[in-house]
Amino acid sequence: MLDYQALKARGNPCTATEKGAWLCRHVEQVEMLEGNLFEHLPALKPKDGAAPVTISVAANADSLGTWFLTAAADYAKTSGVLLDIAVDDEGHTADWLRAGRVLAAVTSLDRPVTGCRRHALGSLRYHATAAPDFIARHFPEGVTADALARTPALTFSQKDRLQARWIEAALGREIAVPTHFLPSTQGFVDAALAGMGWCMNPEALVKDHLAAGRLKELIPGLVIDVPLDWQVNRLVASELEGLTRAVVKAAGQGLVSVAA
Repeated sequence: MLDYQALKARGNPCTATEKGAWLCRHVEQVEMLEGNLFEHLPALKPKDGAAPVTISVAANADSLGTWFLTAAADYAKTSGVLLDIAVDDEGHTADWLRAGRVLAAVTSLDRPVTGCRRHALGSLRYHATAAPDFIARHFPEGVTADALARTPALTFSQKDRLQARWIEAALGREIAVPTHFLPSTQGFVDAALAGMGWCMNPEALVKDHLAAGRLKELIPGLVIDVPLDWQVNRLVASELEGLTRAVVKAAGQGLVSVAA
C-alpha cells in the first residue's frame, strides 16, 4: 500500500511542507556530492551541462548586515554555487540545521549540533546607543531603573533579548521597557540617529557615528559580546570547505577575536 506525503502547501506562493523541505535539502546534498564527483571525474559530467547548485544556509540579520555577506560573495564568485540565505536570530538558526532546512548556519551555540562540524568564529560586539539629545532628554540623571522603564527602546523581534541582557548587565536585574519593534539591522542605526529610541547596535555599524558624536553610549564601555560559530552538516562538510574558509576569513576581519 502506497503512503502518500504532501510535499507542498497551497498558497500564493505555495510553500513546502515539513516533508517537502526535507526532500529539498536532501536534493541539495545529492547535488553537492554530484558536483564533487564531476570535479574529480569530469568524463561523467553530462554533456549538456547542469544547472547551478543551490545550497541553503542560515545566518542572523546582524551578521548579514556586517560581515557575512563578504564571505557569501567571495564564495559565490569562485564556486559558481547559488546561495539561499535564511535569516533568523542567532540563537535559533541551529533549529534550522536540526530540522534539515539548511546545510550550514551561523549560530550562537557553544557546542556542535548533532551531525554537524562546528567552527568558532569570534564575537559580535554590541553597544547600547542613542542620539545625544535623546539621552539628554530621557536620562538626565544617568541610566536608572526608573528612566529605563519610561524610555522607548528598539527591539528586532520577539526573539531579541540583547536589550534585556544589557539592562541586566547594567543594573543587575531585569526591567520591562517600552519598545518599538523594527526588524532591520540598518534600521536600528537609522532609528537611533533619528531619536526614535535606544538600542543595541553592532560595533561595526556605529563606531564612526560614536567617534563623530552622532550617537552616544548609554553607559560608556558597557558592551555585550555574542559569540558566534559556523556549523556545517557533516555529510557535505568537505564539499562546503570553500564556503567554510570564506566564512572563517570574513569573521576574522569582522568579529572580535575569540581570544580577546
